Amino acid sequence: MKSINDYPLWTAIVTPMNADSSVDFVSFEKILKEQEAAGVAVVILGSTGEALNLDRSEQKRVLEFGLSLNLKVPVMTGIGGFNQKDILEYVSYLNTLSGLDAYLVVTPLYAKPGENGQTEWFKAILDLSTRPCMLYNVPGRTGVKMNFNAISNLKNHKNFWAIKEASGSVEDFKRYAEMNPKARMYSGDDGMVPDFYPVGCVGLVSVASNAWPRETKAYVEKTLNGKLTKEEAKLWSTACDTLFIAANPVPVKNLMHAQGKIKTNVLRSPLHHADLMDNSLVLKANSDVANWYKENH
Repeated sequence: MKSINDYPLWTAIVTPMNADSSVDFVSFEKILKEQEAAGVAVVILGSTGEALNLDRSEQKRVLEFGLSLNLKVPVMTGIGGFNQKDILEYVSYLNTLSGLDAYLVVTPLYAKPGENGQTEWFKAILDLSTRPCMLYNVPGRTGVKMNFNAISNLKNHKNFWAIKEASGSVEDFKRYAEMNPKARMYSGDDGMVPDFYPVGCVGLVSVASNAWPRETKAYVEKTLNGKLTKEEAKLWSTACDTLFIAANPVPVKNLMHAQGKIKTNVLRSPLHHADLMDNSLVLKANSDVANWYKENH
């Protein structure tokens, strides 16, 4: 049986596109199976998967296709939006699917709710969910920080499994862990696992592992074993930073296309592959990571 706690690395998988912007299911199957072969769990339809740029019927097709592969690694899916009625209807649908192991639940988008609004929002989803939930702080995308008191208010909920912290703040990471000591704490920033490890980090939800699944797994495991050197941490931080020199997932899709993992680097509007004007830093990072992995294996 797949145990979600046995996987320190989760890849927030990209959604490959054909030249006409339709979903490229051939490439999607290929990259999912690559993650499975590397022993990496996957998040389908997160921010990196351009979930909000797919309509609801497309989201269902993408998720159901991924689940139809019967991967031997856990599968989580993202839940995010603004309209609570619509979100709860979607959660009810998700609850009917087999092979899905957990939900990634982000703070409401755009509305910037406070403690009471966030507590009510998260509680409604946690109450309805039939699966463990990872609550997700990413104020750079949502416009609001996940409220510390809301986390404390919900700490005893049976479906509150984990927290993904992606604000880049070690202090906030520590504070969330204090607000819910039972929650498993994951980094949402690829390059910050070494910073979060001393304050209770148990894993990473990753963008980088789309391009470098085996390599990122080795990096995370070495970090969580306390064996990553400062030089290695700097190499990984620098490499991961290149994946965010344009809006995610623009750089990682460009890199995966260059690697031959996906057929195109096409993204859905308003994102555009040309927003990464220079691919050289990303390609250098690719070379640096490959060399690091060779030296360590």
